[in-house]
Amino acid sequence: MKLNIIGNKKWFLALSGLFVALAIVSISVFGFNLGIDFKSGSMWQVKVPGADERIIRDFAVNELEIDPIVSYDGNSGSYSLIFKEISEEEHVKMKEALISRFSEASELDFGTTSPSISSELRDKAVWVIILVLLVIAFYVAFAFRKVSWPVKSFKYGIAALIALAHDVVIAAGFFVLIGHLNGIAIDTYFIVALLTVAGFSVQDTIVVFDRIRENLLGHKGKIDLSEIINRSINEIIVRSVNTSVSTMLALGAVAYLGPVSVKYFALTMIVGIFFGTYSSLFIAGPLLTIWHKIGSREIAK
Repeated sequence: MKLNIIGNKKWFLALSGLFVALAIVSISVFGFNLGIDFKSGSMWQVKVPGADERIIRDFAVNELEIDPIVSYDGNSGSYSLIFKEISEEEHVKMKEALISRFSEASELDFGTTSPSISSELRDKAVWVIILVLLVIAFYVAFAFRKVSWPVKSFKYGIAALIALAHDVVIAAGFFVLIGHLNGIAIDTYFIVALLTVAGFSVQDTIVVFDRIRENLLGHKGKIDLSEIINRSINEIIVRSVNTSVSTMLALGAVAYLGPVSVKYFALTMIVGIFFGTYSSLFIAGPLLTIWHKIGSREIAK
């Protein structure tokens, strides 16, 4: 069955616009809950048999006099506490208090990030994402430089960049939402997830564009651009969806069986890959037809 993707592009673009708007609202309302990788603080991982999250938090607030973000890792049976930066001397006192209060408790890990390091990591993370998006756009434009009819090659790069931004924004909005609901802070895993989503998305978009290029070169001037793009997407859609589903199934296993440290990383990637596949099939191609129509009107004038 041949899908009329180009003919229904307004619906696909409207649906994308809705999800992007929801993601922006999520980010605007809840904000990025930065972890100690991106702001100064300490992370303390402990194992306390027989205690639950409420007991751990009450102990931290009332006896240690800190106000931590507490998360539980069901696989290791440990608790991670994130709070303001403390000295090694304070850390030793906290450890002694923990053992005194819970005789079977043990410390698994402790780390502190200074303000200067966290600020540097935060700035570099932002620049890495921006540079990756720009390099990808230039690469796509260069790769399709020989396909200048009827859409200029640089517009392929811009279409890929818009699709990437679409995927990254939605994935970020999703992470912010689940982070707010589950008390999860943004760390370097979040940046890795966004970059991985960008890489997967652009690979899928290039596959679609490459099929469009093949059909353009084979039917130059003979078939309408909208028909060529619609045919190209239909030819590649099964392969694209199958690849994405198999990847998401593997990530689903990681999210279900993996530790907390990678659970939300995997969930974010699942959402990003889903919308990355959607944007490659239903956003990038239709954008080329829209630009072509705009360009044709300008030439007609």
